[in-house]
Amino acid sequence: MQKRMVPIFFIFVIFLILTGLATAGVFAVAASRPGTSITNPYSPAYHHSYRHGAVPTIAQFGKMKAYLSKQHILSSNTLTYGGGIDNIGVTSGIEQVYLVFWGTQWGTQGTDSNGNLTFSSDTAGAAPYLQDLLKGLGTGNELWSGTMTQYCDGPNVSRGATSCPSNAAHVGYPSSGPLTGVWYDSSGAEPDPATFQQLAGEAATAASHFGNTTQASNRYAQYVIVSATGTDPDNYQTNGFCAWHSFNRTSYGDLAFTNLPYLLDVGASCGENFVNSGSAGTLDGFSIVEGHEYAETITDQNPDGGWTNSSTGEENGDECAWISSGQGAAADVRMGTGSYAMQSTWSNDTNRCDISHPIVTSSSNDFSLNATPNSLTITQGSSRTSTISTAVSSGQADTVSLSGSVAPSGPTASLSPTSVTAGGSSTLTVSVGSSVGPGSYTVTVTGTEGSTQHSTTVSVTVTSSGGNGIVNGGFETGTFSGWTRSGKTSISTSTHSGNYSARVGSTSPTNGNSSIKQTFTASGGTSTLTFWYLVHCPDTVQHDWATATLKDNTTGKTITILPKTCTNNTTWVKVTTSITAGHSYTLTLTSRDDNRAGNATSTLFDDVSLN
Repeated sequence: MQKRMVPIFFIFVIFLILTGLATAGVFAVAASRPGTSITNPYSPAYHHSYRHGAVPTIAQFGKMKAYLSKQHILSSNTLTYGGGIDNIGVTSGIEQVYLVFWGTQWGTQGTDSNGNLTFSSDTAGAAPYLQDLLKGLGTGNELWSGTMTQYCDGPNVSRGATSCPSNAAHVGYPSSGPLTGVWYDSSGAEPDPATFQQLAGEAATAASHFGNTTQASNRYAQYVIVSATGTDPDNYQTNGFCAWHSFNRTSYGDLAFTNLPYLLDVGASCGENFVNSGSAGTLDGFSIVEGHEYAETITDQNPDGGWTNSSTGEENGDECAWISSGQGAAADVRMGTGSYAMQSTWSNDTNRCDISHPIVTSSSNDFSLNATPNSLTITQGSSRTSTISTAVSSGQADTVSLSGSVAPSGPTASLSPTSVTAGGSSTLTVSVGSSVGPGSYTVTVTGTEGSTQHSTTVSVTVTSSGGNGIVNGGFETGTFSGWTRSGKTSISTSTHSGNYSARVGSTSPTNGNSSIKQTFTASGGTSTLTFWYLVHCPDTVQHDWATATLKDNTTGKTITILPKTCTNNTTWVKVTTSITAGHSYTLTLTSRDDNRAGNATSTLFDDVSLN
């Protein structure tokens, strides 16, 4: 009897040890993934290989652990690099998260005091909670995101690697929060239950909505498809999971997306009150589960080309799911927008589940800087713009701080925004005051990314406007500031120079005269008035025309400086007339149309100046 008890006791002890290890998160919970050697029939991904990184419900997670215990399966948690799929392994740049609230089941849209979308059917406030969470990641010195920055991709990372070489491109730290766009798709009700194909299709619809219609614009993007209460996307309520992520190949490139159901419909099964008790923990599941999928998307953007467990196919969130005590336990993480319940994620370099980790950055980040256009002609008292573009030349996309200087002094230069993620652009505005002397100037724009700096230059030629003369003569305010209008007028982007011109008349038939006029005083030293026009006149001068008059208010005399003209040759023409310093003038620029169908006449005017 005693001899038989020894092996039975030994087996019982081993069972207790394995059960304890599983509770501590040492087990890698197996899923049914292509290329994996272990399958777990209780995994939500079993026979559903598109459910990457599926967060099992707490009850389902217990079944998965029990199965492993019975099978005596113990696996290393170390993640290895999958070599990339379509050259994509991780989000090796600044993350861009687009929240999509899908379907009319969300009810009526509103906005809260933080600028978040709210919905009448979301009485618990899950929608604004998710928005604040994704605004907060990377702010307030939070280091939950640091764990993910140790992972990398690119040609310098070998398939099967368990750590990153010094010249690899790492997952970016979301220093300003990864939330990039929010959309309520109220075009119709969400299908119930929505299938994988329908969820993937909604991600593509969202990409189109946000204008992300190229692979480049989707390289660092992920689309979180959030379903409203009462829906059951992919039958999550009976399939034992809380969310999953995946990707789909589209004409817009590869799209990474997450299926995030309305978790309160299943309550504690998906994390309600997992960290905090009472009303403080009502929404715990949303931040734990979305954090899980976000972390897995940025470390395995195109599964399984990123970082996964080579034995089980698990990702960094799977290996640390639903830990309630000890190392790696879920906890509140403080960010710039508040505190949120988060789970830990697997860290290769510490060999454990970490809720906090130092930020790891690539040592080979570099970027380029260009200005378009790189030369500007600006009249005194006006301004022009140039687009400053950045691009990643090596490593990962990081923040580029921009500054501008002008030599010699005179014009002023401003940039909006003053910092961009490499790959983004900023608008340089060069303003020339009325007292700035005519001549040549150089604007130097400098970009700084860490210890790396690059510069680009814009040549500026300042021309005289005659001091206190024409206001907004180039229409570069994008408005008719300084001008009085009548009839049909609009601002056009078809220009003689700069970004804007004035369209007098309309591209549709108009009945009678349309005009703009301005009264000004010619200051000392000015002797001529100049402007440019381009008339679109498919009729004859007997019916339609452009004309301009100049009234000398000091003498009361009016002259016609542009006789009636009707041409249609898309050519800008310059008009110059003499003026007398010290006199007050009223310039009137007119376009006439006889309202005949198919013969609409309008005239563009630009670069009105005194010299």
